[in-house]
Amino acid sequence: MSKKRVNMIAEVILNSNAKQLNKVFDYKIPDELAPKIKLGARVLVPFSNRKELDEGFVVNIKETSEYKVKEISDVNGNYLDEKSIKLANWMAKRYFCNISDCIKLMLPPGTTAKVVENRVKEKN
Repeated sequence: MSKKRVNMIAEVILNSNAKQLNKVFDYKIPDELAPKIKLGARVLVPFSNRKELDEGFVVNIKETSEYKVKEISDVNGNYLDEKSIKLANWMAKRYFCNISDCIKLMLPPGTTAKVVENRVKEKN
């Protein structure tokens, strides 16, 4: 008997310095990307009505969202562990800065991109 997969939602912090974007945004985890997406994953997501994809970091995974959500477009690798995410949250609260800035401090230099050109994704 096959187990039905529950739609999962990722809470994503965008890689942005803007204070108004210093919060989580919900994105649906597509079935084909589900094995790659875990806490701390770097992901590419559509944001607003822009053509480019924005980079973000998965900070939580849950089963439901109260909002209408878009799908995560791609996974960019470089995972952080749960302790690093918790440390980034603590640093952001302690030093009044963006969580994404704290997360970037934990990644190797040159591994984050501000905006990524829209990738054409063929659906079979």
